[in-house]
Amino acid sequence: MPELAEFRAEIRVWLDAHCPPAMRQPVQDEADLCWGGRRWVFASDDQRRWFDVCVAKGYTVPDWPIAYGGAGFDAAQAKVWREECARIGARPPLSSFGIWMLGPALLKFGTEDQKVHYLGQIARGEVRWCQGYSEPGAGSDLVSLQTFGEDRGDHWLVNGQKIWTSYADQADWIFCLVRTDKADRYHGISFLLFDMTTPGVTTRPIRLISGSSPFCETFFDDVVVPKHQIVGAVNRGWDVAKYLLGHEREMISGAGAGERRTTIGATLARAGGIANPVQRADLAHFDIDALAFAAMGEKFLDEARSGRAHPAQPNMLKYAGTELNKRRHELLMGAGGSAALEWDSAATRGGAAARGWLRTKANSIEGGTSEVMLNVIARRILDLPGG
Repeated sequence: MPELAEFRAEIRVWLDAHCPPAMRQPVQDEADLCWGGRRWVFASDDQRRWFDVCVAKGYTVPDWPIAYGGAGFDAAQAKVWREECARIGARPPLSSFGIWMLGPALLKFGTEDQKVHYLGQIARGEVRWCQGYSEPGAGSDLVSLQTFGEDRGDHWLVNGQKIWTSYADQADWIFCLVRTDKADRYHGISFLLFDMTTPGVTTRPIRLISGSSPFCETFFDDVVVPKHQIVGAVNRGWDVAKYLLGHEREMISGAGAGERRTTIGATLARAGGIANPVQRADLAHFDIDALAFAAMGEKFLDEARSGRAHPAQPNMLKYAGTELNKRRHELLMGAGGSAALEWDSAATRGGAAARGWLRTKANSIEGGTSEVMLNVIARRILDLPGG
């Protein structure tokens, strides 16, 4: 298509002119990403510059409507944008649960006022969101959640606890599943939005085996949530939750191919290569699988945007991406030898390889366990009989 070729040329010129060289380097850790929010401090002038120019053009969420802070790209244009960013290795200008999860849910279920207000804040990186789903007694069986919202007329009074709330200690707002009717497991849940500085909200980081604390316990004690801060209908939050879960699983699956889909064989070759022929063969096998996974992801995305996707495809992506990411880190650890086990030195960036490898152990639990994903795939895609 001539119009698309012209669009690609324009995007290429813009990226070459505006993406700083430092923002074209591989992401080594979370400090290299911009998460936005009220308390965000940019890691460098280049990170701020890249963020600012993308916000001004709507490129933090290029496929969102212009009215909500996006660039208004159609599916074909958004694909060109991703391809051209990958061509130069551009880092995302903004990483956000608001972009990956809440935004799509608001676009589908939110009121016009909610879309204008919340989506604009997300696109501009003004608010950092966290997800209030899992509870100590409700993980994969999420509909067992017990956090309760009592109807007090003009507001809900929320009490309960969430677990594994990623970055709750750094988030500004939370999108939260709250039971508002105890009589119906599925049709008694509401999807609420509220500020993490609301009186009665407290968080406590959970230290992981990797030494980091991305997950938190979150407690709600008589938290007042205004009635207008509900997405969708009262007691129909499970509809919103299921839709959002699909996007969460796609997000988690994206780690499988690695940052910017760079093959680890090429990465290690630049670092000096691998002498062991068995390791080289394993790396080549992984790179082929990672490229195939990336192609599958593009296919699924095209199908989703054209309305032809199977509703269980995110489960496939989540399972495959999770296992691929775990395998990638195993290979990187093996390639590093005993030095990769070192934990604290500057030479290993504070044991980044070992900590990253340990962190992947949670991938097969968060966002739905691998066992649950396989059960869904067996039932809904392969049509296998139940046990």
